[in-house]
Amino acid sequence: MFCCLALACLAALPRAAAAACEPIRIPACRSMPWNMTKMPNHLHHSTQANAILAFEQFEGLLGTQCSADLLFFLCAMYSPICTIDFQHEPIKPCKSVCERAKCGCEPVMKRYNHTWPESLACEELPLYDRGVCISPEAIVKAEGPDNPYYQDPSKCSYESNPDFPMDSHNVNCKGSSDRCKCKPVRLNLKTYKRNNYNYVIRARVKDIRARNHDASAIVEVKDVLKSSLVHIPRDTVTLHYNSGCQCPPLTTNEEYIIMGYESEERSRLLLFEGSIAQKWRDKIGMKVKRWDQAIRKHMRRRH
Repeated sequence: MFCCLALACLAALPRAAAAACEPIRIPACRSMPWNMTKMPNHLHHSTQANAILAFEQFEGLLGTQCSADLLFFLCAMYSPICTIDFQHEPIKPCKSVCERAKCGCEPVMKRYNHTWPESLACEELPLYDRGVCISPEAIVKAEGPDNPYYQDPSKCSYESNPDFPMDSHNVNCKGSSDRCKCKPVRLNLKTYKRNNYNYVIRARVKDIRARNHDASAIVEVKDVLKSSLVHIPRDTVTLHYNSGCQCPPLTTNEEYIIMGYESEERSRLLLFEGSIAQKWRDKIGMKVKRWDQAIRKHMRRRH
């Protein structure tokens, strides 16, 4: 599989002398829309053998499906794309791709006393419109619509939506609903214990807001069943989705039991795949309270 790339500002770059591209050997990255890479990568691994060993530390995190952008971001860092035209240096992933991956996955990492690695810091990565970078929405195969990353330019153009290139789940693009398919999360004790949510609230949805790749739900908190480091008032609060895809889906004027995570640094309550939002029923609320009490009691016994 080989693909063509639509990357911002690439045409403006001078062509470098030909250098050696090599087939991607990291197993998880063979599903990417490019099949050639070049070492050293952005993490300064001189060989793919070293990159493979380093990449293995993320296998567990990838298994949580904490972010739809995580695999793409990691592969762009560990197996950077190599093309005939642009071999002068590896192309970096866009800052927005890193931020989406971090927003979704760092709360999961913190549950296991880990933080987002400094080597994968988003701050130094280029913005789409200020340099060359790669993001899922910038990749177009020659066959066009057969590629899952394909964006029909007649429906979602940069001119009609200036922020489109930084958003792989752009809710303002026509046809984007086809890419936003939320996986249902079954609410049971096993899921509740495994996902270890930072907060559980009973809330009525007042508004859903979506602008470019930022989506949020404005809710009125009726009751706080569980909280962690971020204070949750019984008032109107904002729940932030980690992408333009609104998963789990919410409907205005409906009352839900909502379970999600938090960003302590930004004092934000987060929603992403793995979060739960179900129509409120007193039985569900009572059940979750019993689960939480049992878990707390078990933890006290262990300590």
